Amino acid sequence: MTDAALVLADGTVFPGVAVGGDGIAVGEVVFNTAMTGYQEVLTDPSYAGQIVTMTAPHIGNYGVTAADEQAPRPVCAGLVVRSLSRIASSWRAEGELGGYLRSSGVVALSGVDTRKLTRHIRTAGAMPAAMGEGVDVGELRDAAAAHGAMVGRDLATGVSTTAPYVAGAEGPVRARVVAYDLGIKRDILTQLTRRGIEVQVVPAGTPATAVLAETPDGVFLSNGPGDPEPVHATIEAVAGLLGKVPVFGICLGHQILGLALGARTYKLPFGHHGGNHPVRKLDDGGVEITAQNHGFAVDLWSLAGRERPEAVGGELPTRALLPDAVPSRFGPVMPTHQNLNDGTLEGLACEEVGAFSVQYHPEAAPGPNDAVRLFDRFAATIGAG
Repeated sequence: MTDAALVLADGTVFPGVAVGGDGIAVGEVVFNTAMTGYQEVLTDPSYAGQIVTMTAPHIGNYGVTAADEQAPRPVCAGLVVRSLSRIASSWRAEGELGGYLRSSGVVALSGVDTRKLTRHIRTAGAMPAAMGEGVDVGELRDAAAAHGAMVGRDLATGVSTTAPYVAGAEGPVRARVVAYDLGIKRDILTQLTRRGIEVQVVPAGTPATAVLAETPDGVFLSNGPGDPEPVHATIEAVAGLLGKVPVFGICLGHQILGLALGARTYKLPFGHHGGNHPVRKLDDGGVEITAQNHGFAVDLWSLAGRERPEAVGGELPTRALLPDAVPSRFGPVMPTHQNLNDGTLEGLACEEVGAFSVQYHPEAAPGPNDAVRLFDRFAATIGAG
């Protein structure tokens, strides 16, 4: 381990020690509040272009295993922790985290004051950063400042598959679905295939005509990284599918569906990243604890032609922060879920065209499985329930 540093675009310096791959990492620095699941985080394509700070102080204690990977290799730009475990204490472990980071080429820092860093991000917002060892702080600051903001960046196309492939159903095939790969996680595919759904995974830019030619029973819009608004081809394709086939979207897929319906999206100050976000179901008032990873949100007020109200700090967000049904060219759009930390939209439905979506990750990789029932709902919608 050698001396290193993380430098934010605003010039703030956080010293640490290098524990991962060689080189310099540049990306938007965010924090994740999950206590476990660091390998799923590292391999979640939704983190493309981001340096992830884990707020839990001790990371790596149970090692790594291929069974936890959500993609063939780590996708995030870098990793920052307070204390990296040097040993793996689990019967599942196939190696320790430090070795995994080095063999994967992931630039990582340990010994960083992650509590101070997290508080800085909460105050100043997520921003570009650069980190590495043996590099002048001024050079890192310049690299961070030159990186540019996340707004306007289409990262989903870059992590999408380049060619279609099929994930076979477990047991008899009950339904066939086309899934847009915007950065799809392995455990999402597993949630579909274990319900007897055969999934044809297609690149992000696949047009609606090509999807409809496959005569699927439904279409799934996956999670993914970056700003949703520049992903024009997928937005256009989804607009062409609405009303012709049921659609279910999560995370970036939720945002893409919102844009296809005519709503706008906006950047959150520091996003939602972790496995403990409370979400209220608006139909019955029940609360789910959810896994989340996103930096943008859908503004349903934009469909009503009204300004979005702001939450009052220190108070529990109320239902009034979200509209009732709002009009769209595909029929009324209803908010279905709300984040209880900041009141933002966490789910929507357009029943006239059989489309619904949630902002969080119901597959729970990592995180709680409160919302896994949403896959049952989709399966029932397409005749596989």
